[in-house]
Amino acid sequence: MSWMLASVNSLEEARLVHGAGVDIIDLKQPAEGALGALDLETVAEIVAALKPSTKISATVGDLPMQPNLLGKAVSTMAATGVDYVKIGFFPGGDWLGSIRGLAEITRQGHALIAVLFADTRPDFAIVETLASAGFRGVMLDTMDKRRGSLTELMAVDELQRFVRAAKACSLLTGLAGSLKAGDIAELLPLNADYLGFRGALCRESNRNAALDEGQVLKIKELLTGCVA
Repeated sequence: MSWMLASVNSLEEARLVHGAGVDIIDLKQPAEGALGALDLETVAEIVAALKPSTKISATVGDLPMQPNLLGKAVSTMAATGVDYVKIGFFPGGDWLGSIRGLAEITRQGHALIAVLFADTRPDFAIVETLASAGFRGVMLDTMDKRRGSLTELMAVDELQRFVRAAKACSLLTGLAGSLKAGDIAELLPLNADYLGFRGALCRESNRNAALDEGQVLKIKELLTGCVA
């Protein structure tokens, strides 16, 4: 069974998904990009309200792959007390230098999750490099939401190859990217540690709209096998 990750942008939304039994509450601002960051004050407020009863992740924003810039952003977000800090690996920039810099943060005990983007056709060989640098996990998402969902951009066998590569390195694995309820049955056999949702949980499936409690419960039930 895969865990459920739900992305939220406020304490109100965090309380809603917490009440629904979501496994990982992911803090981000969808209106600010693929991995738009919430302000630190809001992140700290949510952490204070909900930990330690749930796992919380937070993104650092759509930042370029510049070691100094990423290092500062990740350290600042980690200081809020979230369980996981998510870093998007966007095209261009210095990937290897960024990973070396972030390895210093993993050695301080912080759990980092690398986010690769299916629509950029990432080389999965980077997974071993991330594991060697002490990253806790890696996930596949989509960068340009207009190009389609994860399952539209990558075939199931490619997704399986990604999950196997990550698990071979003992990394947490996640799949996300405009996933819908109808994707769950196809993705569950891949045995990713978690599946991530935002748009499917919102009114009219609009990722920038408010969450709909009924949709949250529907996805949770599908993941736990309560609904055929």
